[in-house]
Amino acid sequence: MGRKIWVFDTTLRDGEQVPGAKLNLYEKVEIAQQLKKLGVDIIEAGFPASSQGDFDAVKAVAEKVGTTSDIMITALARAVKADIDAVYNAVKYAENPMIHMVLGTSDIHVEKKFSKSKDQILQIGVDAVKYAKTLLPQVQYSTEDASRSDFEYLWKTIEAVMRAGATMINVPDTVGFAEPEEFGEMIFKLNNRMKNLDDSVLLSVHCHNDLGMATANTLAAIKNGADKVECTINGIGERAGNAALEEVVMALKTRSTIYNADTRINTKEIMNTSRLVSSFMGLDVQVNKAITGDNAFAHSSGIHQDGLLKSRDAYEIVHPEDVGLDDMELVLTARSGRHAVKNALEKLGFSNLSTDEFEGIFEGFLKLADAKKEVYDHDLYVIVESYYEKHDASHKNATHYSDQFFDIEDLQVVSNTSFPSASVKVRKGNEVLKASAVGSGPIDALYSAIAEITSMDVKLVEYNINSVSRGKEALGKVKITIEHEGEKYMAKAADTDILKASALAYINAINSIVVAKLTPVMN
Repeated sequence: MGRKIWVFDTTLRDGEQVPGAKLNLYEKVEIAQQLKKLGVDIIEAGFPASSQGDFDAVKAVAEKVGTTSDIMITALARAVKADIDAVYNAVKYAENPMIHMVLGTSDIHVEKKFSKSKDQILQIGVDAVKYAKTLLPQVQYSTEDASRSDFEYLWKTIEAVMRAGATMINVPDTVGFAEPEEFGEMIFKLNNRMKNLDDSVLLSVHCHNDLGMATANTLAAIKNGADKVECTINGIGERAGNAALEEVVMALKTRSTIYNADTRINTKEIMNTSRLVSSFMGLDVQVNKAITGDNAFAHSSGIHQDGLLKSRDAYEIVHPEDVGLDDMELVLTARSGRHAVKNALEKLGFSNLSTDEFEGIFEGFLKLADAKKEVYDHDLYVIVESYYEKHDASHKNATHYSDQFFDIEDLQVVSNTSFPSASVKVRKGNEVLKASAVGSGPIDALYSAIAEITSMDVKLVEYNINSVSRGKEALGKVKITIEHEGEKYMAKAADTDILKASALAYINAINSIVVAKLTPVMN
């Protein structure tokens, strides 16, 4: 354990500034509750002066989440009395409230944004801090655009507001202009001066990702003395976003000997928090996003899969269990090697295959993998069945597995505002099943029809859709999660017809349930 790094989460304020990501009061409180469970030290719940709705949401977070002293609730104010009053009146209901104010220090902000002199801006900041201190003991002052400010003026401002009573000084890289070595050097100099003046005042950083260096700059600041980091879940935020909380936290944990610093974050709650924020804000996490992306712990390369199966440390520096996932995912594709396929077959109960049998099955796997982007467990059953039907029908494994699985043959969906409906034709072995249904929308109708055919009691937990290409022939990718008898099953599918992709994803998930029921019999 090294020195403690405070984690200030601004998902509900800076993160909500993403266009279209507006949260209602209920959603803000739910995310704040999860952030508390995650273990953040400070929640910035909004910008109360911006609207009555935001004021009410910040107040609700203070009342319902800030009920213990171990978590601080704050909100943003400009360095003006009305904003400071709005923050105070919203956060005062928390057990441990704080006022956070911001005022620019760069020449661009001072001269062009405010059209005032540097001395005037400095005095406005000092007066604002003095006023805030009459309301609450905890006051944070942010020197906006610090990374583009004249250093001596920046320090002069920080020194003045510290003497005025600021208990935390936040140094933002507001437009993501900084570079790690340069930013670290600035933080090192500020830290030395601040600790000599008053070592009880926390030095904080708030980095943006315009040049893709928010996490790197934040970590450089920690190396050089920063006590606190401001982050968002999934790195969301204004423009290119903020430093991602999960990246900073896991970097500190994974490279502890380098940073000699730690947080009180419960890392096993990272994925739950990421998914909640993504769902409520309607912002998909990019698939290759570090830590929280779908592919962060998925491996499809045969070389990587082989290494991982021999030793997890070969290609895995963060264990998925550490961030709240069940396990790594070995995705079977045309690039997967023999070791990964053999491992998947053994999990399904095919553990006594001869060399010739496996090679024949692997050949069938490669043919299917070339035709499909991803091979699922139910596909493996069918590959095994096909192999034995062709080579040894008398073999004990010559069971008709394909009779257990569902396959979409055709579908028709009618979308309108009053009566969305769907008809589907599904094959199960030699049997062709048909059903029609209506729903609240085209996807609901489609899934209701499939559910009627499969006769499985499932609940749709998550449905995500995104385009993976552009133009008329754009490929739509659907990812769904369903729940059956308390277990969750995830599946994906892609097609130029998004309704077909939706149906294929649902059928893949249903077949995963069939596999789960079939596998214990095999074992």
